[in-house]
Amino acid sequence: MTLQIDDLHRVRTLTLDRPEALNAFNEALYDATAEALLEAADDPGVAVVLLTGNGRAFSAGTDLLEMHARATDPDFVPGKHGFLGLLDALVDFPKPLVCAVNGLGLGIGATILGYADLAFMSTAARLKCPFTSLGVAPEAASSYLFPRLLGRQDAAWMLLSAEWVSAQEALTMGLVWRVCEPDDLLPEARRHAEVLAARPISSLIAVKSTMTEPLRAGVAAARERENAAFAELMGGPANLEALTAFAEGREPDFTSLPPGW
Repeated sequence: MTLQIDDLHRVRTLTLDRPEALNAFNEALYDATAEALLEAADDPGVAVVLLTGNGRAFSAGTDLLEMHARATDPDFVPGKHGFLGLLDALVDFPKPLVCAVNGLGLGIGATILGYADLAFMSTAARLKCPFTSLGVAPEAASSYLFPRLLGRQDAAWMLLSAEWVSAQEALTMGLVWRVCEPDDLLPEARRHAEVLAARPISSLIAVKSTMTEPLRAGVAAARERENAAFAELMGGPANLEALTAFAEGREPDFTSLPPGW
């Protein structure tokens, strides 16, 4: 099983559970998480979803071995929802989403915070948007949501540099709302989630809708731009060098790519 699901006090906790792969999203985990969000959205007994990870990572992003197979194997079989389906579920999720970043968060493990209504982060956690180090483009409408959340320059640093961001830096930037010691992270995130969950679900949905509705067109347009750029770059010289280097356990060398790459 790649996802643990637990209910308590109208809070549904989703725990990413591929600790051996640092909770990297393969097609199965994308599908399971998307399904869980769709089910929570429709369940009248669920007021809030709390998302966290099992082990030392929140999520290492897309499984790069599977990404390599997608780019090179003509027989690769995608999942029912996949990455885009998970994003659809996040965009449309009508109830409060609380994220508890317990450890490493890369790629979607960082950009998912653009959809969090409240984000908590362990002092031991770190975040990275590794797009330029993989030779690809941003994802999850982060090119739109991050500048709004963080300001242009902090967003530019996160999206362009592919460098790690500490919990304190993420707090200062405004990417997370609270930073907690590791043992306090889940209790603190759950305490706040239960405060929300004690409110009327109809009112929670109405408040979230009025906050997110003005962003929908921007998110949709950003996703289209990002998907087009990602499709153009995936499988290109820079991306293949990055994925080959990962598979070979070495650092990528982008200096010998063709001009313009």
